[in-house]
Amino acid sequence: MPSISPPIPSPRPPARSSSVHAPRPTRLAAALGPALLAALGLGAGLGAAMPQRALAQPVQDTAEARRAYDIAPGTLDQALNRYAARAGVELAADAGLTSGKASAGLRGSFTVAEGFERLLDGQGLQAVRGTNGAWTLRPLAPPPGAGTEPQLPAVIVSARGESAEALPEPYAGGQVARGARLGLLGNADIMDVPFNIASYTAQSIEDQQAGTVGDVLVNDPAVRFTTSAGHIYENYSLRGFAVSADDLALNGMYGLSPYGHSPTEFIERVEVLKGPGALLSGMAPSGGVGGVINLVPKRAGDEPLTRLSADYISSSQFGGHLDLGRRFGDRKEFGVRINAAARDGDTELDGQSKRRLLGAVGLDYRGERLRLSLDAYANQEDIRNGSPWMASFSGPVVASPPRPGTNLLRGTYGRLENKAAVLRGEYDLADQVTAYAGVGALGFHYSGFINGTRAGSVKPSGSYTGMTYNQDGYTDSLSAEAGVRARARTGPVGHQLVLGATVLQLKSGTINKTSAGYASNIYDPATPLLAGEPGSAPRTAQTTLTSFALADTLSFAGERVLLTAGVRAQRVQTKTFSSTTGAQTADYDKSALTPALGLVVKPFGPQWSLYANYIEGLSQGDTVTDTGARNFGQVFAPYKSKQVEAGAKWDTGEIANTLSVFQVSKPSMLKDNASNTYNADGEQRNRGVEWNVFGQLARQVRVLGGVTYTQGLLTHTAGGAYDGNTAYGTPRWVGTAALEWDLPWLPGLTLTGRAVRTSWQYINSANTQRIPGWTRYDAGARYAARIQGRKVVFRASVENLLDRSYWTGTFNDGFVTQNAPRTFKLSTTIDF
Repeated sequence: MPSISPPIPSPRPPARSSSVHAPRPTRLAAALGPALLAALGLGAGLGAAMPQRALAQPVQDTAEARRAYDIAPGTLDQALNRYAARAGVELAADAGLTSGKASAGLRGSFTVAEGFERLLDGQGLQAVRGTNGAWTLRPLAPPPGAGTEPQLPAVIVSARGESAEALPEPYAGGQVARGARLGLLGNADIMDVPFNIASYTAQSIEDQQAGTVGDVLVNDPAVRFTTSAGHIYENYSLRGFAVSADDLALNGMYGLSPYGHSPTEFIERVEVLKGPGALLSGMAPSGGVGGVINLVPKRAGDEPLTRLSADYISSSQFGGHLDLGRRFGDRKEFGVRINAAARDGDTELDGQSKRRLLGAVGLDYRGERLRLSLDAYANQEDIRNGSPWMASFSGPVVASPPRPGTNLLRGTYGRLENKAAVLRGEYDLADQVTAYAGVGALGFHYSGFINGTRAGSVKPSGSYTGMTYNQDGYTDSLSAEAGVRARARTGPVGHQLVLGATVLQLKSGTINKTSAGYASNIYDPATPLLAGEPGSAPRTAQTTLTSFALADTLSFAGERVLLTAGVRAQRVQTKTFSSTTGAQTADYDKSALTPALGLVVKPFGPQWSLYANYIEGLSQGDTVTDTGARNFGQVFAPYKSKQVEAGAKWDTGEIANTLSVFQVSKPSMLKDNASNTYNADGEQRNRGVEWNVFGQLARQVRVLGGVTYTQGLLTHTAGGAYDGNTAYGTPRWVGTAALEWDLPWLPGLTLTGRAVRTSWQYINSANTQRIPGWTRYDAGARYAARIQGRKVVFRASVENLLDRSYWTGTFNDGFVTQNAPRTFKLSTTIDF
């Protein structure tokens, strides 16, 4: 019999040091989780079980406020650099004082002075605060005979004083990180950026058994799916605007993330920046403006890792995952991270089966001045005998959805293949100047019945006439970026200047073959007619996106005021070609400038951050294809979406909240019937309020989620016919509440619960069709223990606990998507 040692709790970043007393969250923070659950319809049982917490002491000054830190071991200068960045203070230091010294890091809750004291313990150094609020590093005792204090060269360490590529530490509870990548500005702390951002960690991905990026983003109240659950493509809606699977970034670069599903096994973070981000990331390949979703690949940690996982998903999907990480060298400069995963078997869709294979490797080098990384992955997904589908309706009556898992497309099949490699690097030209560059390529190929999976013009009885679409196609991407980041001071003002350039080339081809129509019913599906093989795809489009950006983040009053200003010049070049003759059919070449302005103010110390921003997004302008129009063939300039946002962030060290109000307007093309011309005067305007919360309410209780209220209006439509209508696919209320509870009387056991709520929404611009709201409940548990000296975690969860059937949302004007049936997930992870 194997020996089982006492259980161990789930691995969590410590929120405080056991030897240093830390303030507890306020009663308001302790009430956030239960209030969120109550708002979304969860029972009060879990909320009642949460312990009440004492009021924190008032914070009078940044240096006196306690804050939770988790600074990794490393060289002393790195540790001090990261600590000063997290604390939001400036540190002047002579590099000779820290040369050759190592640090064990810092974990716990400290005031700024206590943190410096702990980091410098035994180093023969001290940090002294000056009258201007900046800190200076000095020897504990001045050299004998020294009559005056030495004048040290000012080496500024601040929230932007470390590598812009350095990964922010996890926040208390470990589900969300302290910061995320802000496009060309690099990684930044959540309290220092004038945007609403979230970064979901690998720990959250593993504990929630999230197999794709879509599974991760269920946690975010600003994000919803626009394709049916289980579809081979995952598309999203952020703040009510579409973001397609093509628009995901990999390590800050577009055109390199997997098309279709984005598997999570090789992903360390899934980052979401809400709202347009043209200055920060450039124009997305498909022109999505609702936000930026960035995937951060895994890196080898300082400790060796050999982790093997096995999982099961109903109906009979079995999978395995190997995660291997090692570092080499005297200072562990070289890292290797390998991830391999496979899954095969039947799905929740009646009669359908899927197979997926993934192989990924991440190599990195971290030297004193040079840092390099190379990521490569190959991902293949096959579907057999069916596909999730979408439906439109013949009149104002929206038919009720069929039983979840109903398969309208038996006999269809499809395959997606992604292969990519990305090389990145940064080099410190001087202490305050860093050059960076990256280049990557992706080859994507698709074939089979993977698009056009819909039931059109469904009657109230459920009957419709269907067709199937057999496709073949490809997209080859080449993406590159380069730039320089510099830190400087002009008197009392600090600067982080960034000059960057990007280029993305996309070459694509597609061909499609359509079947004859056939009669079917969503409640009693007929066997579909399958379209024949379309042949190999010819080249049909070629796009080049180039841009140059300049930005400066100015800091005042000891980092209490941060002002970011910048502009990006973007050029969009697109050519299209006939799929039959190969002749060029269109040539698009337009440019645009997209500015941005952001402000962060910390009037009450580092726990509070007030922010505002104005930023623009960019989409390719339309071409008039109506041959009867007076301006047939006219090409419009790129569309500029505009966002105005303001908000407040509150960080207690254990609970973080963001409350924001926003307005995003997006133009579009419309027709003036009186003049028989098209123009770019169409517009959709979304206004809303968002609240996000994450962290731990108590040592054993963690919360994740939020609520979004959105009012989406069509403000300019053709002939004014739909002016004032609600934009389709923009529900007024969306919310997510997830709780985790480590049972105190049974160490190692964690109970989990989640509620996902979406209110009613219109599914067409005419506002003649709408679907009711819905609520999904999930529940689960995990148990962590040591078996024969090895850490083992068992996880079990059920999604859509009540097995309800509902239309979840919309895909394009007039089409609805359906939810997945009740789904069981089981997994076991062993660390060797």
